[in-house]
Amino acid sequence: MENMAEEELLPQEKEEAQVRVPTPAPDSAPVAAPAADTALDSAPTPDSDPAPALAPAPAPALSPSLASVPEEAESKRHISIQRRLADLEKLAFGTEGDGDSASSLNSDNLGTENSQACPLCPKEKFRAYSGHKLRRHLQNLHWKISVEFEGYRMCICHLACRPVKPTIVGEQISSKLGAHYHCIICAATIARRTDMLGHVRRHVNKGETKSRCTAASTAKSSNEILKETDTDIQVFPNYSIPQKTDSYFNPKMKLNRQIIFCTLAALAEERKPLECLDAFGATGIMGLQWAKHLGNAVKVTINDLNENSVTLIQKNCHLNKLKVVVDSEEKEEGDALEHDDTLGDIQVTRMDANVLMHLRSFDFIHLDPFGTSVNYLDSAFRNVRNLGIVSVTSTDISSLYAKAQHVARRHYGCNIVRTEYYKELAARIVVAAVARAAARCNKGIEVLFAVALEHFVLVVVRVLRGPTSADETAKKIQYLIHCQWCEERIFQKDGNMVEENPYRQLPCNCHGSMPGKTAIELGPLWSSSLFNTGFLKRMLFESIHHGLDDIQPLIKTLIFESECTPQSQCSVPAPSNTNKQGKRKSNEMSVNVAKKQKTDASAAHPPFYYNIHRHSIKGMNMPKLKKFLCCLSQAGFRVSRTHFDPMGVRTDAPLMQFKSILLKHSTPTYTGGQSEGQVPPTPEDTVADRVELSVTDKADAGGCRRW
Repeated sequence: MENMAEEELLPQEKEEAQVRVPTPAPDSAPVAAPAADTALDSAPTPDSDPAPALAPAPAPALSPSLASVPEEAESKRHISIQRRLADLEKLAFGTEGDGDSASSLNSDNLGTENSQACPLCPKEKFRAYSGHKLRRHLQNLHWKISVEFEGYRMCICHLACRPVKPTIVGEQISSKLGAHYHCIICAATIARRTDMLGHVRRHVNKGETKSRCTAASTAKSSNEILKETDTDIQVFPNYSIPQKTDSYFNPKMKLNRQIIFCTLAALAEERKPLECLDAFGATGIMGLQWAKHLGNAVKVTINDLNENSVTLIQKNCHLNKLKVVVDSEEKEEGDALEHDDTLGDIQVTRMDANVLMHLRSFDFIHLDPFGTSVNYLDSAFRNVRNLGIVSVTSTDISSLYAKAQHVARRHYGCNIVRTEYYKELAARIVVAAVARAAARCNKGIEVLFAVALEHFVLVVVRVLRGPTSADETAKKIQYLIHCQWCEERIFQKDGNMVEENPYRQLPCNCHGSMPGKTAIELGPLWSSSLFNTGFLKRMLFESIHHGLDDIQPLIKTLIFESECTPQSQCSVPAPSNTNKQGKRKSNEMSVNVAKKQKTDASAAHPPFYYNIHRHSIKGMNMPKLKKFLCCLSQAGFRVSRTHFDPMGVRTDAPLMQFKSILLKHSTPTYTGGQSEGQVPPTPEDTVADRVELSVTDKADAGGCRRW
């Protein structure tokens, strides 16, 4: 009879054990989750004498939020979440006015007067034993490996709260109950202790404490509203810290967003309407700027995988009076209908970026993931339309700038070292990765521009369909020979034959005068031009047309760098007549645009640059950078400044002649009144035979006024 009573009460025990997590209470501020070591150190240690275990442990200090939790929430909390070890023992022994749940859990397990069962373990795992063994069991198995949060302990639970798939052992099916923890904040059950610590830490980083969950429905949203280029956006708290927010917004990337907007505006002059994709929307600021300022010329799609980000993007669309299209159904706010003819539509999607780019075709795709973008390049080039544009923003500068060389080898398959031209090296690495991804899809690329600033590398390319274009693109990926002693560099010659002495390709003779090997092979890299002058000039016109004053100096620098002549003047092209055309151009017009792009691209600029400080002569005062540029130009070399380095000089002059001209126009530090140009020539001065370099200061000021 006793066994039958136990079997009848066993389902009731399981039902009582599955109690829902309490509704969180208000809190003023989130409290950081404790570390794993803290939970272990603060737990009581077992002792050989059972007497100390009987004494209740002192209750830890509670935060005001948890201290004010109502009694109803206390009763609804899962039994594995307790404040003290004594409270857990009350459930087992059923003393001192414990609740009905505790008595029901132990009523079927009291086989004898002195034997009690564990409330957190099934009967098959822990049978009823004496009080001494039960206390040691609760202390060592449940309490010692618990997870602490704001004065509460989330003990490990072995009940049937977490569904476990049955396993087939021989001909029998066995289903073992898995140990797990119950989250005090949400209704999740986590199997491993380390995972539970990370789960609670993520709640705290997002501000989701017990008080935050309770006050979320009653209190108003504390989101902050920011404004950038006449576009209002709502941002979550801690919006500038990626680890503490779902929708990361970086105000420092304003320059990046503006230059991408000018790129899209220049493309919209060629054909419209354009189907554009912001694959990683976050707050949706970039897609909102496209739709708000370009209007009906673009059809914007903003995508993000995070559900909170998608909700925030929809709110930002309504905040800027833009129509939101979700699953082909328009959802409009009441005041969004007033200026319907002047505002564009935005389609908001929630899916993986690779899946979306495989499903649909786009004219313009922007990839800006957190880190490297190599995982999305194949999908981007799979369905992009002919003569479309793909822009890639990479923020993994630690690997691209040769601080983590093993990561660069893993992501880009490239061998790099730290050089004086490391920023352009990073840009050519990204372009090479983009070119390989395009070639795998039988497409070629034309690099419109590549920018490498302090915290990101931006590459914008035009897509050219066909295997012929893909083959031409693949030929422009080459290896670089870099001399580690003098920083001289040159791309390897084309050909499949093994060269006997690769050092012969370098203009320097460091391999002959220095012992050992001085050169290293870097790459593969993009060896062709990084800029298209005609497209950059159209971008400059669009920046002036839309009033983007912050981006204009950078675009002008890129134009001078692409032309690589200090005497060139920046001319802004007149607006084209394509503004009046509302439909997409025919295939013949697209072919004409492609021909125009090829004619706009000037002669390829010299690869890489020299830093004037890196090659300065010890004991000599360098000339002014403006004057030095004029001297190189008058010597017959192409020369310009570069945005990669404020003290960099892009020129086709070999390093030896670069140093000789720098030496000729430097003054000794100990003779302040000595005029420039009076330093006796050195044996390595080979430029004196080509051109006379007696340039006065007055002539320099008149000939290079632009610099």
